Amino acid sequence: MQGYVKINSKEAPEVFMKVIPGHFVTPNSHINYYIDMTTMKSRLSEAQNAAKALAKAYVSSTIIDSIVCMDGCEVIGAFLADELTRDGILTINQHKTIYVVTPEYDLAGNMIFRENMQMMVRDKHVLLLLASTTTGKTINRAAECINYYGGRVSGISAIFSAARAIGGMEIHSLFSPADLPDYKNYPPDRCDLCKGGVPVDAICNGFGFSRVN
Repeated sequence: MQGYVKINSKEAPEVFMKVIPGHFVTPNSHINYYIDMTTMKSRLSEAQNAAKALAKAYVSSTIIDSIVCMDGCEVIGAFLADELTRDGILTINQHKTIYVVTPEYDLAGNMIFRENMQMMVRDKHVLLLLASTTTGKTINRAAECINYYGGRVSGISAIFSAARAIGGMEIHSLFSPADLPDYKNYPPDRCDLCKGGVPVDAICNGFGFSRVN
């Protein structure tokens, strides 16, 4: 596993991501780049820049009542809620402000919202915010969870997305495979890296990676 390379967003040059080439295993696929967004999700200035850039995708006629944050994106989500409010995004919430909420996982790995959190999703227009998405499976699971609790997905935003749309809904992202021309993601049972004998460098998810060699 090599050192990281910094890539700036074409849409917002002040926003950058770090990528590490190698062989990585995610919960849904094998990929040849790990996209490290640790500082973007944790450092105030970087999170704020990302939120400003993501907010540009939504016009004032869009209704957003809640932002459901995945992959540890709560800091970006809070700044995004602030930016959208400043931009005059509509909300049906009585207090005229946006909820920022994160689902919990039960022992079976299902996304859930506890009773005290469900009012932030039920009958709400929900913006789903992710750090990255490759296969779209996490988006589908999150959308099913939001629908189950009576919410409606009104937008999807991601820092990096390998897909342009899922379920007929556009994914607004700051980075795409066009920023990584040799980016590859494979189904676990059809990985060319595995077939070529390339050892796995690390296991990763939305929280980070753990080396295996």
